[in-house]
Order: sequence, then C-alpha cells, then structure tokens
Amino acid sequence: MPAIRRSFAAILIVAAILVAAAPRVNAIVYGFVDTTNVYANTGAFMVRSTTGENFILCSGTFISPTVFLTASHCTAYFENDLVLRGFTAFVSFDHAIPFRDLTSPATNLIPVTGVVTNPGYNQSQSDPGDIAVLLVDANDTNGITPAVLPAEDFLDELAARNGLRNAVFTPVGYGLQNRVVGGGTPFFQDINPVPRMYAFSRFNALTPAFLRLSQNVSTGDGGSCYGDSGGPNFFNYAGTQLLTAVTITGDTACRATNVVYRLDTASARQFLSAYVRLP
Repeated sequence: MPAIRRSFAAILIVAAILVAAAPRVNAIVYGFVDTTNVYANTGAFMVRSTTGENFILCSGTFISPTVFLTASHCTAYFENDLVLRGFTAFVSFDHAIPFRDLTSPATNLIPVTGVVTNPGYNQSQSDPGDIAVLLVDANDTNGITPAVLPAEDFLDELAARNGLRNAVFTPVGYGLQNRVVGGGTPFFQDINPVPRMYAFSRFNALTPAFLRLSQNVSTGDGGSCYGDSGGPNFFNYAGTQLLTAVTITGDTACRATNVVYRLDTASARQFLSAYVRLP
C-alpha cells in the first residue's frame, strides 16, 4: 500500500499560490455530517495566507485546555514551507468551515501560540512518530471538552482478550468527500464550506505502532481520506469515548484501508506526556 499521507495541504495551498485550477478537498468518505455536534472536540488545523484566505491544512483533536493534537507531517509542512510563505496558524472547531475564495470573517479562529513537531518524527514504517501538538491559549477554548486518551497498551490488552475482533472505530475530520465512480475517471466530491464528518471503520489489524481499519464501502465501512490527517479515531469502551489513534495514511483511492497511529504506545505517550496528563 502506498504511504499516502492523509493531508491535502501541499496540493491545496500550493495550487492556490500558483493561481492554478481549484483543487479538490478530500476528507471523510462514505460518512455522515456531524449535525448534532457530537464530536465538538474535533477541529481543523487552519492556515491563513498573506492575502487573508483561510485553508484547512489537517484535522486534529482538543486534548487539554491548551493542546490540540494533530500529525507531525502536517506541522512539519507548515514549519518548513508555509511559514516561509508568510502563512499563520490557527485552530477552528466550527461545525462547517469556508475556505479559499469563500473565506469568511465569521469563522471562529483560535490563534496557535506554538507548533511542536515530534522530535522523533521520521520516515520509518515501524514507528514514524507522526504526532504533533498545536498550543493555544486556554481562554480561547472555554466550553470545549478535551478528548480522553487511552491507557498504555490499551489496544494490546484489548486484543489479548479478543476485544478487537468486531471492534468499530470512528474517524472524524472535515469534508464531504464520497468517491464517485462510473462515467469517466473516478473523482472526489468537493464542498465548500467543509463540514465536520465522521464514519465507521471496522478493525483490520494491529501492529506495534499502527491500527489498520477497513474502510471498504462494499462491506459497509467508511473512513478517511486526504485532509483527515491528524484527526481522531474514537472507540467507545465501557461507556467512554477514547481517542485511540490519529489518522496518518492509507490507500490512494480512500476505499480500502485507513492506517492510524496508536496513542497507547510507549513512544506516543513519551511525546504526549510533556503536554498533557496521561491515564
């Protein structure tokens, strides 16, 4: 499977800078709009250009009054490329977010005070350390409930009890992006403003660093696509909605597998422990 990162930043922003044709914005596939705001602690990692246009870089999750969790390949791109172009970073938890030529002053943007890419972030397949945090002011996040992180080795222990066999996870991110096939080249539907969406993905496999989830629509599963990088994959356990993993990669067509980075491993917890109290 190609290591396709679940972000559309490079395509979306560079195309806009070069005044190219409007690109597609790709996110949750075969899912549902979060009309009742169930996933209010899931937000968007936003960037603003020097011309005042907003773009959704990636997705992410509020995990403490001052910490927004996302993916390192998103923050690294921001730090290494977009900062040099004059972009500034924000977080938004709005239910729907207009972007590019529909940028609106009504969008609630929380300024990012610090961007922290995991020092252990790398390109290895075994453990890429692909998580990062955005720091915000606690005064800007009143009323948002932080997501609950899992205990160490939670997924391993669940697997040992055969608890993953029929497990269903919920990826969340921004966009209405069903893949359209038939009558020509397949394409992803676009929508602007982008709504927060969720889907249901069944367990496929567990590795030391990753959780692999099915998003095969023919078997009733949905999942993530470009733009969902950094977004949460929730799992309801004993009445608690746990943030078990962060969306990282998957197949190019967004029809087979969602590959998400585990948050219950020692390496993930080592990074997170500097920013949030862990269970």
